[in-house]
Amino acid sequence: MKRFYRETGSGARDGGFVVLLDGRPVRTPAKSLLSLPAQGLADAIAAEWDAQAEEVHPEEMPLMRHACMAIDRVAPQRDAVADEIAQYGQTDLLCYRADEPAALAGRQEELWNPLLDWLEESHGVRLAVTSGIMPVAQDAEGLQRLRKVVGAHDSFELAALQTLVSVSGSLVLGLAASVRHLDAAETWRLSRVDHDFQADRWGTDPEAARLAAAAESDLRAATRFLDLIRA
Repeated sequence: MKRFYRETGSGARDGGFVVLLDGRPVRTPAKSLLSLPAQGLADAIAAEWDAQAEEVHPEEMPLMRHACMAIDRVAPQRDAVADEIAQYGQTDLLCYRADEPAALAGRQEELWNPLLDWLEESHGVRLAVTSGIMPVAQDAEGLQRLRKVVGAHDSFELAALQTLVSVSGSLVLGLAASVRHLDAAETWRLSRVDHDFQADRWGTDPEAARLAAAAESDLRAATRFLDLIRA
């Protein structure tokens, strides 16, 4: 759509913060007021709107997208979204290891085991690890404990956590990133151990590289979104 506003800004309203376009508050696609929990987040989203030229490109506004997801999708069904995120613990990327080659198996062990140790130390849950194609059953009590950890996040945090977990393929990596135990770059690197190993051996497909770049951008945006909420 064409840019329909001249000035952008932000302001406090009804206990939250809003983004203003020519003095009018922005609304979500579902027509809800875009009420945000932090001034810094409102300022950053206003900057996304301000950066648009003659045409407005929503895909270039990841903070706006996460905020709309929090308000329109997550808030009305927090339990269902938390369930969806927590289910990644049943098939977590970090729990599925290569049989061979030995170099890849060793790299997975070196890089991923410390994250499983962190999860156990932080939340008292030890996820089981397997190799090959057979699934491994995780402890039901441990999974329930992780569900409570996920459910403790508010709607805005859940929107970001959902991106972190779905992009990385790992509840462990998502939780570690959400508390800044890992930064965005390290989270991305640890999620790409298998991909990077294969790329080093066989090269990178241009289309795969394009999709990976977009996924990494989403992950970085989710991390920044959390930082702005908590600043």
